[in-house]
Amino acid sequence: MGCYQGLNVDAAAGDDSPGPASEGSASSGGTGDDTSSPPDDASQVPFAGLRRLTAAEHDATLRDLIGDELGDSVLFLPEDPRTPFDNDYTTQTPAQSLVSGADLLASDAAARLVADAPRLATVVGCQPNGPDDAECFESFVRTFGRRAFRRPLSDDEVEQYMEMAAFAVERDDFNEGVEAALRAMLSAPSFLYRVEIGEPVDGVEGVFALEDYEVATRLSYFLWGTTPSDELLDEADAGRLSSPDGVATAVGWMMEDERALDRVTRFHALWLGYERLPGDYELVAAMESENRALMQRVIFDEQRPWQDVLRLEETYASDLLASHYGIPLPGSETPQWTSYGDTGRKGLLSGGSFLSIGQKFGDTSPTQRGLLIRTRLFCMNVPPPSPDLNVDVDEPPGDPENECKWERYAAHREEGSACAACHALFDPIGFGLEAYGPLGELRTHEPGKPECEVYAQGNVAEAGDFSGPGELADRVLESGAVNRCVSTQLYRFAMGRYELDEADLEAVKRLTENLGDGDFRFDTLVEELVASDAFLYRRTKEI
Repeated sequence: MGCYQGLNVDAAAGDDSPGPASEGSASSGGTGDDTSSPPDDASQVPFAGLRRLTAAEHDATLRDLIGDELGDSVLFLPEDPRTPFDNDYTTQTPAQSLVSGADLLASDAAARLVADAPRLATVVGCQPNGPDDAECFESFVRTFGRRAFRRPLSDDEVEQYMEMAAFAVERDDFNEGVEAALRAMLSAPSFLYRVEIGEPVDGVEGVFALEDYEVATRLSYFLWGTTPSDELLDEADAGRLSSPDGVATAVGWMMEDERALDRVTRFHALWLGYERLPGDYELVAAMESENRALMQRVIFDEQRPWQDVLRLEETYASDLLASHYGIPLPGSETPQWTSYGDTGRKGLLSGGSFLSIGQKFGDTSPTQRGLLIRTRLFCMNVPPPSPDLNVDVDEPPGDPENECKWERYAAHREEGSACAACHALFDPIGFGLEAYGPLGELRTHEPGKPECEVYAQGNVAEAGDFSGPGELADRVLESGAVNRCVSTQLYRFAMGRYELDEADLEAVKRLTENLGDGDFRFDTLVEELVASDAFLYRRTKEI
């Protein structure tokens, strides 16, 4: 079965046509009224398009649906460009590679499941009396279909998938029918795409309230990166996800799940640009463990202000990682919480993961580091250099053989230079981190150039001078920009779209105002976002 059967591609462009949701008329959940109550402020309801599962979401969904741990979706599905997030639906376009890749992944996953009797028994959920046990087969179709499509199947769909039972009878093997049904469901549009139709809002043209199953799906892929659990689908079936209070209740127990920690950790890695770390496997694994432990302690276990992610004065390190950083050794081969001491490090910006960003020409690049900090932590929109400047970004500045880095970047600072205005925002930040190498190791001179001592003094234009990542964290927080930026970036991650329109910006403004100017907890930010009109409604046309 081709994965585009029944798919109305116009839905991907935001057309009002129902697209693949027409497969499931039984999918509403909640009250089932013809119209829904209007949002508090329709100006904050954004446009929403059709979203395909990313490779990471596809892997996680197969894991949670059928216990498949292979995780090879990235090899067969279209690439998910980082913007910096991998779930931007505006970059997703229908392609033959999706059709063939999804079919192959579905076929292989179904075959692996049928070959694994314990897993298969769990997924089927009933013990067949023989190859022609229609009652057991229908129970499997309805139960698994609800989980795979994230809503109940319509009677027409059930009838369609019941036809697969003919394979079981023909080949005298109940599992042959199960495998055929699995292959069909796991390559269907309703599995591959997150379809949102909603109910029209009375008196507000083009605005729809998401139905309970649609809210459950948004919640699950936002907070867990995977398909809704049976418990969350039960909440939708009972109509408890149609109000902000009901959604907030669900968020409470969803954040206690291990998958929420994984998702929050990955959000920060994508946002700040260190999702794919270079370097030695053992060292990279230690850094990934360090990042996860930081999120667990600050956001989940101790529920500190989110800002402590940037200012915690301890890190989770073994002797291997502590030695790499030049901080006091914990005296253990396994990670322990250990103080940074007086090393100038503090929080996430001090780790090798974050300090790995901005590499170029075989070393750290003050410009690239500063640019990434400006765009990722300050949410500054930085256009590319004007073609009129004739800048060759593929050539290192100055004379790398005979000049030190501070001298080579001098042209960026020359008064009257066309480059100076922008580089004045980037380079001073990057140079303030030059005492820390491409993986966060402390250094006193440039690689292979003992005569070139590192220039380790930096400046954040809005907040003042700094030296090292600990002081940079202080300046970033003092600037006041990071609160709005983390809200903006989490909003982009939740909505699956980097470019924001007027309604999005209004929603982010309200979100930031609700949090205030000071410290806030990350779970509070999540609760504010999912209870907002932007999350619970959708608009069919851009404002």
